[in-house]
Amino acid sequence: MPTHIAIVQQGPVYSDLQKSLERAAELARQAKANGAQLVVFGETWLCGYPVWLDYLPNIALWDYEPTKQAFARMWENGVEVPSPTTSFLSELARSLGIVLGMGVNEVVRSGPGNGTIYNSFLLFDADGSLLIHHRKLMPTYTEKMLYGLGDGRGLKPANTAIGRIGGLICWEHFMPLSRQAMHNEGELIHLALWPRVHEMHQVASRMYAFEGRCFVVGAGQLVRVSDLPEELPLPDDLKATPDRLLLDGGSCVINPNGHFALEPQFNENPIVYHTITDESQAIRERMTLDTSGHYARPDVFEFGVRI
Repeated sequence: MPTHIAIVQQGPVYSDLQKSLERAAELARQAKANGAQLVVFGETWLCGYPVWLDYLPNIALWDYEPTKQAFARMWENGVEVPSPTTSFLSELARSLGIVLGMGVNEVVRSGPGNGTIYNSFLLFDADGSLLIHHRKLMPTYTEKMLYGLGDGRGLKPANTAIGRIGGLICWEHFMPLSRQAMHNEGELIHLALWPRVHEMHQVASRMYAFEGRCFVVGAGQLVRVSDLPEELPLPDDLKATPDRLLLDGGSCVINPNGHFALEPQFNENPIVYHTITDESQAIRERMTLDTSGHYARPDVFEFGVRI
């Protein structure tokens, strides 16, 4: 059976949860109207990947008030799990009959860890059930100023209405043991959530597909200077170019042999579509390499995940 995929590259309404949910619903309905069964949003799409970490001076200064204000607005517009927001996403998936993958800025507002933001991935099945709640294991470089460390509970795929699907976030794809944990559980489709899918992210996504013998959906985003938090002073070159793309998409789909099924799509594509027509390729490729099967060598190696 063919699987119709939509990758949403259009960005959210930054640090505005309600408006971002409205935009997500509009985009998901548009994707469904075009035949999508699986709709994927990129890293921390709700409510915005903090790309300003890579572009703005002074953000890492101790006790820098603009950075604290931007963090506070991220937290205020973050997603609790569970919450009315996850119920909204659940109902969106159920009402449209789609499998929905969503990157979120997850917040903890009570109990242990309250005040923490996590870089998280949620996967909803077509019946609305939340199948995967994964927190990024290690925030990447300057992300450590904003995000807490995740755990191993989400290092597993799930059976969905369209097959066995899992996901990792950004540089988790460069962590060999994260990849092995996922490969051991057997994915048909892997969702690779990125800010943008530039060359090295393409390399990691293609290697994941080849190594895991699965289809990989690389999800990137479109983010402009005008999307940056208003609390943060901009350098002159950014002030002069509000429409400049800081994240330019690059979403793609990769076959289980590591070759592109859909080449990276950059710049002005708000939703990228692709259809997987031959799912059996994922099995055929395991004849030559199967890192969780005949290439695993459990007599030599031991592996486990602490959850």
